[in-house]
Amino acid sequence: MDKQPKALELADFLDHLQGCAEAADELRRLHQLEQEGWRCAKELDQERNRLEGINAELVEAVKAALSDDQPYIEKCKAAIAKATGEQQ
Repeated sequence: MDKQPKALELADFLDHLQGCAEAADELRRLHQLEQEGWRCAKELDQERNRLEGINAELVEAVKAALSDDQPYIEKCKAAIAKATGEQQ
């Protein structure tokens, strides 16, 4: 059984008090904004993780390019294609 968030519990309580409907509505609105903020934070964290992975691949490609290893060109092309969204 999921417990209702405290903000929504308080909003329900305020609904039963005379003259507090506006406060209850505002509390629900703020709760919804908080939930949206957490959702956005999660999406940003996922994007940061994705970009860190791409960055690591690009660093490895540059390291390979600076070495005497011949296959570096293909590594570089693959890393750049992934970073730009252009799959080969």
